[in-house]
Amino acid sequence: MIYKEFQGKKLSALGMGAMRLPVIDGDDTKVDNDKVKEMVAYAMEKGVNYYDTAWGYHGGNSELAMGEALSAYPRESFYLADKFPGYDLSNMDKVEEIFERQLEKCRVEYFDFYLFHNVCEMNIEQYLDESHGIMDYLWKQKQNGRIKHLGFSVHGSFDVAQRFLAKYGDRMEFCQIQLNYLDLTFQKADAKLEMLKERGIPVWVMEPLRGGRLAELSEEHTAKLKALRPDETVPAWAFRFLQSFPEVVVTLSGMSNFDQLKANIDTFETDAPLDEKEMETISKIAEEMLSVKTLPCTPCHYCTSHCPKGLDIPELLKLYNEHSFTGGGFVAPSAVSTVPKDKQPGECIGSSSCEKVCPQQIKISEALADFAEKLGKK
Repeated sequence: MIYKEFQGKKLSALGMGAMRLPVIDGDDTKVDNDKVKEMVAYAMEKGVNYYDTAWGYHGGNSELAMGEALSAYPRESFYLADKFPGYDLSNMDKVEEIFERQLEKCRVEYFDFYLFHNVCEMNIEQYLDESHGIMDYLWKQKQNGRIKHLGFSVHGSFDVAQRFLAKYGDRMEFCQIQLNYLDLTFQKADAKLEMLKERGIPVWVMEPLRGGRLAELSEEHTAKLKALRPDETVPAWAFRFLQSFPEVVVTLSGMSNFDQLKANIDTFETDAPLDEKEMETISKIAEEMLSVKTLPCTPCHYCTSHCPKGLDIPELLKLYNEHSFTGGGFVAPSAVSTVPKDKQPGECIGSSSCEKVCPQQIKISEALADFAEKLGKK
Protein backbone atom coordinates (compact mmCIF):
# COMPACT_ATOMS: atom_id res chain seq x y z
CA MET A 1 0.00 0.00 0.00
CA ILE A 2 1.22 3.46 -0.91
CA TYR A 3 1.21 5.99 1.94
CA LYS A 4 1.15 9.77 1.85
CA GLU A 5 2.47 12.09 4.55
CA PHE A 6 0.03 14.47 6.20
CA GLN A 7 1.05 16.47 9.26
CA GLY A 8 3.22 13.68 10.61
CA LYS A 9 0.70 10.95 9.82
CA LYS A 10 1.02 8.25 7.18
CA LEU A 11 -2.31 7.94 5.38
CA SER A 12 -3.08 5.15 2.94
CA ALA A 13 -3.34 6.70 -0.53
CA LEU A 14 -6.51 4.65 -1.02
CA GLY A 15 -9.33 5.38 1.38
CA MET A 16 -12.42 3.22 1.78
CA GLY A 17 -15.51 5.30 1.08
CA ALA A 18 -18.68 4.09 2.78
CA MET A 19 -21.29 5.55 0.44
CA ARG A 20 -21.71 2.43 -1.71
CA LEU A 21 -21.43 -0.42 0.76
CA PRO A 22 -22.89 -3.86 -0.04
CA VAL A 23 -26.62 -3.96 0.70
CA ILE A 24 -29.31 -6.59 1.15
CA ASP A 25 -31.95 -7.20 -1.56
CA GLY A 26 -30.99 -4.01 -3.37
CA ASP A 27 -32.27 -1.83 -0.52
CA ASP A 28 -29.79 1.03 -0.05
CA THR A 29 -30.81 1.46 3.59
CA LYS A 30 -30.11 -2.19 4.48
CA VAL A 31 -26.34 -2.47 4.72
CA ASP A 32 -24.95 -6.01 4.69
CA ASN A 33 -22.90 -5.74 7.89
CA ASP A 34 -21.27 -9.15 7.51
CA LYS A 35 -19.88 -8.25 4.08
CA VAL A 36 -18.76 -4.85 5.34
CA LYS A 37 -16.84 -6.52 8.16
CA GLU A 38 -15.22 -8.88 5.64
CA MET A 39 -14.20 -5.96 3.44
CA VAL A 40 -12.87 -3.89 6.33
CA ALA A 41 -10.89 -6.88 7.61
CA TYR A 42 -9.22 -7.31 4.22
CA ALA A 43 -8.60 -3.58 3.87
CA MET A 44 -6.99 -3.39 7.29
CA GLU A 45 -4.85 -6.46 6.53
CA LYS A 46 -3.63 -4.85 3.30
CA GLY A 47 -2.78 -1.54 4.92
CA VAL A 48 -5.79 0.68 4.22
CA ASN A 49 -6.06 2.95 7.25
CA TYR A 50 -8.44 5.70 6.05
CA TYR A 51 -12.22 5.23 6.23
CA ASP A 52 -14.83 7.79 5.20
CA THR A 53 -18.51 7.86 6.15
CA ALA A 54 -21.28 10.44 6.40
CA TRP A 55 -24.58 11.17 8.13
CA GLY A 56 -26.74 10.57 5.05
CA TYR A 57 -25.01 7.58 3.47
CA HIS A 58 -27.27 4.52 3.23
CA GLY A 59 -30.14 6.33 4.91
CA GLY A 60 -28.05 6.99 8.00
CA ASN A 61 -26.83 3.41 8.35
CA SER A 62 -23.33 3.80 6.92
CA GLU A 63 -22.01 5.29 10.16
CA LEU A 64 -23.54 2.41 12.13
CA ALA A 65 -22.03 -0.22 9.82
CA MET A 66 -18.57 1.34 9.81
CA GLY A 67 -18.68 1.90 13.55
CA GLU A 68 -19.45 -1.77 14.12
CA ALA A 69 -16.83 -3.02 11.66
CA LEU A 70 -14.03 -0.76 12.90
CA SER A 71 -14.77 -1.39 16.59
CA ALA A 72 -12.90 -4.69 16.23
CA TYR A 73 -9.60 -2.83 15.77
CA PRO A 74 -7.47 -0.63 18.04
CA ARG A 75 -8.57 2.99 17.69
CA GLU A 76 -5.06 4.14 16.83
CA SER A 77 -4.85 1.70 13.90
CA PHE A 78 -7.23 3.61 11.61
CA TYR A 79 -8.29 7.13 10.66
CA LEU A 80 -12.01 7.85 10.49
CA ALA A 81 -13.64 10.73 8.64
CA ASP A 82 -17.21 11.98 9.04
CA LYS A 83 -19.07 15.09 7.93
CA PHE A 84 -21.59 17.72 8.98
CA PRO A 85 -24.64 17.24 6.69
CA GLY A 86 -25.15 20.79 5.46
CA TYR A 87 -26.59 19.50 2.18
CA ASP A 88 -29.85 19.44 4.17
CA LEU A 89 -30.59 23.01 5.21
CA SER A 90 -32.81 21.83 8.06
CA ASN A 91 -29.65 20.60 9.80
CA MET A 92 -27.96 23.99 10.05
CA ASP A 93 -29.01 24.62 13.65
CA LYS A 94 -28.37 21.04 14.81
CA VAL A 95 -24.58 20.81 14.69
CA GLU A 96 -24.11 19.74 18.31
CA GLU A 97 -26.95 17.22 18.25
CA ILE A 98 -25.70 15.66 15.02
CA PHE A 99 -22.02 15.61 15.99
CA GLU A 100 -22.70 13.86 19.30
CA ARG A 101 -24.93 11.30 17.60
CA GLN A 102 -22.28 10.65 14.96
CA LEU A 103 -19.71 9.81 17.63
CA GLU A 104 -22.17 7.37 19.16
CA LYS A 105 -23.04 5.73 15.85
CA CYS A 106 -19.39 5.35 14.90
CA ARG A 107 -18.45 4.08 18.39
CA VAL A 108 -15.57 6.52 18.75
CA GLU A 109 -14.62 9.37 21.06
CA TYR A 110 -13.14 11.53 18.31
CA PHE A 111 -12.96 11.89 14.54
CA ASP A 112 -9.58 12.04 12.88
CA PHE A 113 -11.03 14.05 10.00
CA TYR A 114 -14.26 16.02 9.93
CA LEU A 115 -15.70 17.96 7.01
CA PHE A 116 -18.26 20.56 6.11
CA HIS A 117 -20.15 18.28 3.71
CA ASN A 118 -21.00 19.25 0.14
CA VAL A 119 -20.34 22.98 0.03
CA CYS A 120 -22.35 24.10 -3.00
CA GLU A 121 -24.60 26.81 -4.42
CA MET A 122 -27.57 25.58 -2.42
CA ASN A 123 -25.99 25.96 1.02
CA ILE A 124 -23.08 28.40 0.75
CA GLU A 125 -25.06 31.28 2.25
CA GLN A 126 -26.08 29.13 5.21
CA TYR A 127 -22.57 27.78 5.72
CA LEU A 128 -21.23 31.34 5.79
CA ASP A 129 -23.97 32.50 8.19
CA GLU A 130 -22.26 32.54 11.58
CA SER A 131 -25.60 32.68 13.42
CA HIS A 132 -25.91 28.89 12.97
CA GLY A 133 -22.77 28.44 15.07
CA ILE A 134 -21.43 25.60 12.94
CA MET A 135 -17.83 26.76 12.66
CA ASP A 136 -17.72 27.92 16.29
CA TYR A 137 -18.89 24.53 17.51
CA LEU A 138 -16.65 22.45 15.24
CA TRP A 139 -13.63 24.62 16.03
CA LYS A 140 -14.28 24.10 19.74
CA GLN A 141 -14.38 20.32 19.16
CA LYS A 142 -11.04 20.57 17.39
CA GLN A 143 -9.56 22.48 20.31
CA ASN A 144 -10.92 19.80 22.64
CA GLY A 145 -9.36 16.99 20.57
CA ARG A 146 -12.65 15.52 19.37
CA ILE A 147 -11.80 16.57 15.82
CA LYS A 148 -8.17 16.14 14.86
CA HIS A 149 -8.34 17.75 11.40
CA LEU A 150 -11.03 20.00 9.96
CA GLY A 151 -11.78 20.33 6.25
CA PHE A 152 -14.55 20.55 3.67
CA SER A 153 -15.87 18.81 0.59
CA VAL A 154 -17.07 20.84 -2.36
CA HIS A 155 -19.44 19.89 -5.17
CA GLY A 156 -20.16 23.46 -6.11
CA SER A 157 -18.48 25.77 -8.58
CA PHE A 158 -15.04 27.34 -8.32
CA ASP A 159 -16.68 30.57 -7.13
CA VAL A 160 -18.47 28.75 -4.30
CA ALA A 161 -15.23 27.13 -3.15
CA GLN A 162 -13.49 30.49 -3.35
CA ARG A 163 -16.14 32.16 -1.18
CA PHE A 164 -15.92 29.41 1.43
CA LEU A 165 -12.14 29.66 1.56
CA ALA A 166 -12.25 33.45 1.74
CA LYS A 167 -14.06 33.13 5.06
CA TYR A 168 -12.77 29.88 6.53
CA GLY A 169 -9.61 29.13 4.59
CA ASP A 170 -7.27 29.78 7.49
CA ARG A 171 -8.96 26.95 9.43
CA MET A 172 -9.22 24.40 6.60
CA GLU A 173 -6.56 21.69 6.72
CA PHE A 174 -7.73 19.70 3.68
CA CYS A 175 -10.31 19.82 0.91
CA GLN A 176 -12.19 16.99 -0.79
CA ILE A 177 -13.07 17.56 -4.45
CA GLN A 178 -14.54 15.55 -7.30
CA LEU A 179 -11.59 14.81 -9.55
CA ASN A 180 -11.16 12.36 -12.41
CA TYR A 181 -10.10 12.62 -16.03
CA LEU A 182 -13.58 13.73 -17.07
CA ASP A 183 -14.10 16.37 -14.41
CA LEU A 184 -10.64 17.89 -14.65
CA THR A 185 -12.14 20.25 -17.22
CA PHE A 186 -15.85 19.31 -17.22
CA GLN A 187 -16.41 20.45 -13.61
CA LYS A 188 -13.41 22.81 -13.65
CA ALA A 189 -11.56 20.67 -11.10
CA ASP A 190 -8.30 21.98 -12.56
CA ALA A 191 -9.13 25.50 -11.33
CA LYS A 192 -10.00 24.21 -7.86
CA LEU A 193 -6.76 22.24 -7.77
CA GLU A 194 -4.74 25.34 -8.60
CA MET A 195 -6.54 27.44 -5.98
CA LEU A 196 -5.96 24.83 -3.28
CA LYS A 197 -2.33 24.48 -4.32
CA GLU A 198 -1.83 28.24 -4.01
CA ARG A 199 -3.29 28.12 -0.50
CA GLY A 200 -1.22 25.09 0.48
CA ILE A 201 -4.31 22.99 1.22
CA PRO A 202 -3.87 19.23 0.59
CA VAL A 203 -6.40 17.53 -1.68
CA TRP A 204 -8.61 14.54 -1.02
CA VAL A 205 -10.40 13.03 -4.04
CA MET A 206 -13.94 11.68 -4.27
CA GLU A 207 -15.61 10.06 -7.29
CA PRO A 208 -12.36 8.91 -8.96
CA LEU A 209 -14.44 6.64 -11.22
CA ARG A 210 -17.30 9.14 -11.52
CA GLY A 211 -19.85 6.85 -9.94
CA GLY A 212 -18.62 3.86 -11.95
CA ARG A 213 -18.75 5.54 -15.38
CA LEU A 214 -14.97 5.22 -15.73
CA ALA A 215 -14.91 1.56 -14.68
CA GLU A 216 -15.89 0.49 -18.20
CA LEU A 217 -15.09 2.22 -21.47
CA SER A 218 -15.96 1.53 -25.10
CA GLU A 219 -13.99 -1.13 -26.95
CA GLU A 220 -12.24 1.59 -28.95
CA HIS A 221 -11.14 3.53 -25.88
CA THR A 222 -10.17 0.38 -24.00
CA ALA A 223 -7.98 -0.71 -26.90
CA LYS A 224 -6.15 2.64 -26.86
CA LEU A 225 -5.34 2.21 -23.18
CA LYS A 226 -4.34 -1.44 -23.55
CA ALA A 227 -1.91 -0.47 -26.30
CA LEU A 228 -0.06 1.72 -23.79
CA ARG A 229 -0.33 -0.48 -20.68
CA PRO A 230 -1.40 -4.03 -21.59
CA ASP A 231 -1.63 -5.21 -17.98
CA GLU A 232 -3.51 -2.21 -16.57
CA THR A 233 -7.27 -2.47 -16.04
CA VAL A 234 -9.62 0.29 -17.14
CA PRO A 235 -10.49 1.34 -13.55
CA ALA A 236 -6.79 1.40 -12.69
CA TRP A 237 -6.22 4.08 -15.33
CA ALA A 238 -8.48 6.43 -13.36
CA PHE A 239 -6.34 5.91 -10.28
CA ARG A 240 -3.06 6.24 -12.21
CA PHE A 241 -4.40 9.55 -13.51
CA LEU A 242 -4.83 10.74 -9.91
CA GLN A 243 -1.38 9.47 -8.95
CA SER A 244 -0.10 12.00 -11.47
CA PHE A 245 -1.07 14.86 -9.12
CA PRO A 246 1.38 15.17 -6.19
CA GLU A 247 -1.07 17.36 -4.25
CA VAL A 248 -3.55 14.47 -3.94
CA VAL A 249 -3.14 12.78 -0.56
CA VAL A 250 -6.11 10.40 -0.25
CA THR A 251 -8.25 8.96 -3.03
CA LEU A 252 -11.60 7.73 -1.79
CA SER A 253 -13.36 4.93 -3.60
CA GLY A 254 -16.84 3.70 -2.73
CA MET A 255 -16.44 -0.03 -3.20
CA SER A 256 -19.63 -2.07 -3.13
CA ASN A 257 -18.16 -5.57 -3.19
CA PHE A 258 -15.06 -7.50 -2.24
CA ASP A 259 -13.77 -7.85 -5.81
CA GLN A 260 -13.76 -4.07 -6.31
CA LEU A 261 -11.94 -3.62 -3.02
CA LYS A 262 -9.30 -6.21 -3.89
CA ALA A 263 -8.73 -4.77 -7.37
CA ASN A 264 -8.32 -1.23 -6.04
CA ILE A 265 -5.94 -2.32 -3.30
CA ASP A 266 -3.87 -4.18 -5.90
CA THR A 267 -3.67 -0.98 -7.94
CA PHE A 268 -2.47 1.04 -4.95
CA GLU A 269 0.37 -1.37 -4.26
CA THR A 270 2.33 0.67 -6.79
CA ASP A 271 2.69 4.34 -7.62
CA ALA A 272 2.66 4.58 -11.44
CA PRO A 273 1.64 8.07 -12.62
CA LEU A 274 0.91 8.67 -16.30
CA ASP A 275 3.62 9.94 -18.60
CA GLU A 276 3.02 12.73 -21.11
CA LYS A 277 1.81 10.48 -23.92
CA GLU A 278 -0.50 8.57 -21.60
CA MET A 279 -1.93 11.80 -20.20
CA GLU A 280 -2.59 13.06 -23.73
CA THR A 281 -4.38 9.80 -24.58
CA ILE A 282 -6.61 9.81 -21.50
CA SER A 283 -7.43 13.49 -22.03
CA LYS A 284 -8.43 12.79 -25.63
CA ILE A 285 -10.64 9.92 -24.49
CA ALA A 286 -12.33 12.25 -21.99
CA GLU A 287 -12.98 14.81 -24.73
CA GLU A 288 -14.53 12.15 -26.96
CA MET A 289 -16.73 10.82 -24.14
CA LEU A 290 -18.01 14.28 -23.31
CA SER A 291 -18.64 15.22 -26.94
CA VAL A 292 -21.09 12.35 -27.36
CA LYS A 293 -23.41 13.27 -24.49
CA THR A 294 -22.98 17.01 -24.09
CA LEU A 295 -23.87 20.10 -26.08
CA PRO A 296 -20.88 21.91 -27.66
CA CYS A 297 -21.52 25.25 -25.94
CA THR A 298 -18.38 27.41 -25.83
CA PRO A 299 -19.85 30.25 -23.60
CA CYS A 300 -19.50 32.87 -26.36
CA HIS A 301 -22.64 34.57 -24.93
CA TYR A 302 -23.96 35.60 -28.34
CA CYS A 303 -27.26 34.04 -27.31
CA THR A 304 -27.82 35.99 -24.11
CA SER A 305 -28.39 39.37 -25.77
CA HIS A 306 -31.04 37.76 -28.00
CA CYS A 307 -33.00 36.06 -25.21
CA PRO A 308 -36.29 37.91 -24.54
CA LYS A 309 -36.35 36.46 -21.00
CA GLY A 310 -32.78 37.42 -20.18
CA LEU A 311 -31.73 33.86 -19.29
CA ASP A 312 -28.08 33.03 -18.62
CA ILE A 313 -28.14 30.43 -21.39
CA PRO A 314 -24.45 29.36 -21.25
CA GLU A 315 -24.69 28.68 -17.52
CA LEU A 316 -27.96 26.76 -17.94
CA LEU A 317 -26.48 24.69 -20.77
CA LYS A 318 -23.43 23.93 -18.64
CA LEU A 319 -25.73 22.60 -15.91
CA TYR A 320 -27.78 20.74 -18.53
CA ASN A 321 -24.62 19.03 -19.77
CA GLU A 322 -23.70 18.03 -16.23
CA HIS A 323 -27.19 16.65 -15.59
CA SER A 324 -27.36 14.81 -18.91
CA PHE A 325 -23.92 13.25 -18.72
CA THR A 326 -24.33 12.18 -15.11
CA GLY A 327 -27.78 10.80 -15.74
CA GLY A 328 -29.28 12.82 -12.90
CA GLY A 329 -27.67 13.51 -9.55
CA PHE A 330 -27.94 16.54 -7.30
CA VAL A 331 -25.24 18.89 -8.62
CA ALA A 332 -27.30 20.56 -11.35
CA PRO A 333 -30.61 20.67 -9.44
CA SER A 334 -28.80 22.20 -6.49
CA ALA A 335 -27.28 24.91 -8.67
CA VAL A 336 -30.55 25.63 -10.50
CA SER A 337 -32.38 26.01 -7.18
CA THR A 338 -30.29 29.11 -6.47
CA VAL A 339 -31.20 30.74 -9.79
CA PRO A 340 -34.13 33.22 -9.58
CA LYS A 341 -37.34 31.47 -10.61
CA ASP A 342 -37.84 33.77 -13.57
CA LYS A 343 -34.39 32.82 -14.89
CA GLN A 344 -34.67 29.03 -14.66
CA PRO A 345 -34.86 26.65 -17.68
CA GLY A 346 -38.65 26.41 -17.61
CA GLU A 347 -38.93 30.13 -18.29
CA CYS A 348 -37.73 29.70 -21.88
CA ILE A 349 -40.61 30.64 -24.21
CA GLY A 350 -39.13 28.90 -27.24
CA SER A 351 -38.65 32.01 -29.35
CA SER A 352 -35.53 30.46 -30.92
CA SER A 353 -34.07 33.93 -31.42
CA CYS A 354 -30.98 32.77 -29.52
CA GLU A 355 -30.46 29.86 -31.92
CA LYS A 356 -30.14 32.20 -34.90
CA VAL A 357 -26.88 33.60 -33.51
CA CYS A 358 -25.43 30.39 -32.00
CA PRO A 359 -22.12 29.54 -33.78
CA GLN A 360 -22.51 25.90 -32.67
CA GLN A 361 -26.08 25.68 -34.03
CA ILE A 362 -27.34 24.29 -30.73
CA LYS A 363 -31.10 23.81 -30.47
CA ILE A 364 -31.19 25.83 -27.27
CA SER A 365 -34.96 25.99 -26.77
CA GLU A 366 -35.23 22.19 -27.06
CA ALA A 367 -32.39 21.69 -24.58
CA LEU A 368 -33.90 24.06 -22.01
CA ALA A 369 -37.33 22.45 -22.38
CA ASP A 370 -35.77 19.03 -21.85
CA PHE A 371 -33.82 20.34 -18.85
CA ALA A 372 -36.96 21.80 -17.29
CA GLU A 373 -38.79 18.51 -17.78
CA LYS A 374 -35.96 16.53 -16.20
CA LEU A 375 -35.93 18.87 -13.24
CA GLY A 376 -39.70 18.64 -12.92
CA LYS A 377 -40.00 22.39 -13.23
CA LYS A 378 -42.35 22.68 -16.17
